[in-house]
Amino acid sequence: MNEYVGLLQRNKDYRHLWLGSLVSQLGDWFNLIASAGLVANLTGTGTAISFLFLARFLPLFLFSPLAGVLADRYERRTIMIASDLLRAGTVLCFLFIRDPGQVWLFYVLIFLQFALSAMFTPARTAVLANVVQPDDLVTANALDALTWSTMLAFGALLGGIVAAVFGITEAFIMDALSFCVSALLISRIAGPIYASGSAGSRGGWLDFLDGLRYLKGQHFIFGISLVKAGGSLAWGAINVLEITYAKTIFTLDIKGLPAGLEIDGGTATLGWIYFVTGLGTGLGPLLMRRWFGDTSRRLRWGISAGFGLLALGIFLLSIAPTLREYTLGTLIRTVGSGTIWVFSAALLQVIVPDRYRGRVFAFEFAALTLTQSISIFWAGYAMDTLGLDVRQVTLSMCLVAVAVGLLWMLFHLRHLSDPGPSRAWASTDKATDRS
Repeated sequence: MNEYVGLLQRNKDYRHLWLGSLVSQLGDWFNLIASAGLVANLTGTGTAISFLFLARFLPLFLFSPLAGVLADRYERRTIMIASDLLRAGTVLCFLFIRDPGQVWLFYVLIFLQFALSAMFTPARTAVLANVVQPDDLVTANALDALTWSTMLAFGALLGGIVAAVFGITEAFIMDALSFCVSALLISRIAGPIYASGSAGSRGGWLDFLDGLRYLKGQHFIFGISLVKAGGSLAWGAINVLEITYAKTIFTLDIKGLPAGLEIDGGTATLGWIYFVTGLGTGLGPLLMRRWFGDTSRRLRWGISAGFGLLALGIFLLSIAPTLREYTLGTLIRTVGSGTIWVFSAALLQVIVPDRYRGRVFAFEFAALTLTQSISIFWAGYAMDTLGLDVRQVTLSMCLVAVAVGLLWMLFHLRHLSDPGPSRAWASTDKATDRS
């Protein structure tokens, strides 16, 4: 852990970026549990919960191309601050949702919140490579994953308790405040931070198409940019299925509480599942990095191992007889998905030139959210329309994970002799871009 602490100590800009994420992500997990609980209480249908996740992911797909262009044309720090402040105002509007007839408005507000998130994420991912040295990129990505997972673990667990004991209002208020604190911290990053070559931008969709042409000519980079999208075809549906498992199969029976204090068992189970998810996605990449190392070839082998663990973990979820076995499956699954996420992000940040980085990450994000939305829709449709139970749908996701993993292995083996651009090449290209 010394290298992670050392990075935070010696790099003030990354420290502010990291602290902003720490606070914002804590609020996000409060928001997710409160939102899922609100929709479940107002509607009680699997399709409605699927629509909740679609409202979260669809705008990320629709607006990511524009976000990538903005991140490569305008000051990235300003984009992040504006997104944070506007999201804070949007989340406060959630407090006006009171009855089932207003669920449509809730979906609209969720859509708006995540449209703003689509503007934030490519800029934030691109900025990481601006404020961190190339040799520290894997460390920074691993630390970001650990932070995300820790906030998922403790934020979801704490959010489940707060939502169950006090209600959802406090959870939404805390999320809005977290965006404000994040904006304050990001404002302290030394700036301005523009993409190199942004002054030569041709504008709008021409810039985006230029980024697509770049990807078209870079088959290796294009393949890496699709890794998360492939994985999300399998893990996307799990977001919906976990709620069903928590509410109907593994609901905790909480007894012995003081008089007048009641905690919903399903919400507590969901908080526990998210806690374990946080452990897996946070610690998994750290352990896998120690085994595989940081080179391009070894990172790709790590991604291959990640797909294997993802498929195994989802299979265990489909057959788990008790919460104990389900917890084990969740841990294995999330070690795999966390490794896929961190290793693919580190590869892209090292090999993609700065002037294209925002658009490449926007394309990656758009592809990820599209496949995740498809997976989530399938989960709700399969349960509500096709009559499949939650275990059958989970097993179908295992088969998807196996298929995607095999496709990745074919790509991996095809490019086995290609080490990919080296860090030295990336550093030279980066310096050339800024000249």
